[in-house]
Amino acid sequence: MDELMITRWFTFGQSHCHRLNGFTYDCDTVVQITSEDPRDVMHKWFGNKWAMEYEECPDMSYYPRGLKEVVV
Repeated sequence: MDELMITRWFTFGQSHCHRLNGFTYDCDTVVQITSEDPRDVMHKWFGNKWAMEYEECPDMSYYPRGLKEVVV
């Protein structure tokens, strides 16, 4: 039986800044990951340099850089 795919949203702290594939991920960005283990994917991409994990998409008015989906 296939594992259940889960979607989670992640944000970064003020001092967390990553530049991957021409995009800047920082405190103004929300990352959306759909995977069997979204937190594991987040750790593989960003290590421990992120702040919060959400079960629902956070209020995007606080994130002017917008939402970026990480495709696995």
